[in-house]
This record gives sequence, structure tokens and C-alpha cells, in this order.
Amino acid sequence: MDAHAVADRLYRRRKLLNGFALVMSCVAAVFGLCFLAWILWTLIAKGISGIDWALFTQMTPPPMEEGGLLNAFFGSAVMCALAILIGTPLGIAAGTWLAEYGNARKAGNVVRFVNDILLSAPSIVLGLFVYTLLVMQTGGNFSALAGAIALAFIVLPVVVRTTDEMLRLVPAQMREAALSLGVPQWKVIVQVLYRSASAGIVTGVLLALARISGETAPLLFTAFGNQYWNANILQPMASVPVVMNQFAGSPYESWQTLAWAGALVLTLFVLLVSLAARAILLRNRVAND
Repeated sequence: MDAHAVADRLYRRRKLLNGFALVMSCVAAVFGLCFLAWILWTLIAKGISGIDWALFTQMTPPPMEEGGLLNAFFGSAVMCALAILIGTPLGIAAGTWLAEYGNARKAGNVVRFVNDILLSAPSIVLGLFVYTLLVMQTGGNFSALAGAIALAFIVLPVVVRTTDEMLRLVPAQMREAALSLGVPQWKVIVQVLYRSASAGIVTGVLLALARISGETAPLLFTAFGNQYWNANILQPMASVPVVMNQFAGSPYESWQTLAWAGALVLTLFVLLVSLAARAILLRNRVAND
């Protein structure tokens, strides 16, 4: 058999295998998208009936009564905002140290490794940690502050990873040019590097916000929940994921309707935040081009 025949046979074999792999990849993608569409259709079909003005203006009701999720929406907004305020500065500071000072040190690799572990840690473990650290030490006093700290532990590794990667993508020539002009390094970081990496860092913060907005397990052990309006962060506070967890498993139809409506609103919020993150990245990419 001559070399031309062998090469032709290998080409046909590789083309056949490539076609088979492409078809199987498309089937797997369609299979996953079908389940996603099924989940979204079920969510919309069951949740749209509960979307009304009362959902955003009334408190969570007792069983077999009408009401809304005003206190839960307020509680989720407060705890997510506090978590972002706590986790973002710490995450940016840690990511900056990793990118600018920790690359040449073994400590940098250790911090990245620990951050990766924290990034993949189950949220219920973080909730139990904060429960042991704060709630038990205060005599079992659940609070929105404890819930926000638990959520901040989820925000922190996301912001650290994003800040680290975005700063390392900034060309070294920008650092060298600024330093050669006699600019202190802290000014280089603040006025040059942060400006260049701002779109990526903001995107990481938005993605962290989207992730914590649907977390239930940490809040069960920290904020616990509250059927009434509460603006004191040192007391138990309602949240949409916890209310959904409570209402979805109840035998009351009114509660189940509120749970589906809350899930739909939460999904739309996550979708909007994700679209905002992509829009920021796209705008930055177009500006750089």
C-alpha cells in the first residue's frame, strides 16, 4: 500500500471521527438546552400568576391569606448590599496584592490555592462557620449582619480571582512607563492599573452579586427569617431565597404561588445582572479595539 493510500485512509478516518464528535457535541448541547427551556417554561408558567402589585407592596402573609414579599425583597437587598460592601474592598485588596506583589513569592501561590478552595466551598459550610463564629457566640441571636457576612465569604473569592486575573492582563509596559516617570507604585495601581482593569473588576462584582442573590443555605443559619418588616440588621430578617424554601414546601396554595413568583423575580434579577456584566465587558472590548 503506497503512502498516498495510507494518508487518504487516515484522512477519511479523522474526518469521520470529527463528524461523529461534532454531532454528539450538538446533541449534548441541545439536550441541555431542552432541560433549561423546560425549567424556564415551568418557572414562567407557575410564577407569572403571582406577579402583581401586591407582591411588591405587602408583607409575607400567614397561611391561607393573601400577601406579598415586600419584607423579603427588602431583606435580600440589604444583605446582598452589605455583603458586596464587605467583600468587594477586601477582594480587590487581596487580588491587587496577588497580582502586583505575590507573583514572585510562594505566599502568592498559597493564597491562590486557598482562594480556589474557598471559591468551591459549599455555601452551607460557610453558613455553618458564620453561625458558629457569630450566632452561637451571641447567644443564638440570628441577624441580617450575620447573613451578610456569610454572603461576603462567597463574594470574596470571586472578587479576588477576578481582580487578580484582570490586573495581570494589564501590559507590563504600562507599569514600566508610569514608574519611569517617578510615579509611586500605589499611584500606578490606583490611577493606571485600576482604570485599565475596571471593567473586568466590576464584572466580577456583578457576577458575585448574581451568585449570592439566590443563596439559601447560609441564610438559614444566620439571618434565619422574619415574617414581619424589620430594618434592624442586628435582628432576624426575611430574604427571598429563605421564603421560597419555606413557602414552596408548604401545603398552602397561596404560599406556593408566592414562592414561584419570588423565584421568577429572582431569576429575572440574575438575568439582568448577568446581561449588565456582559454589556460592560463588550463595551470595554469595543473601546479597546
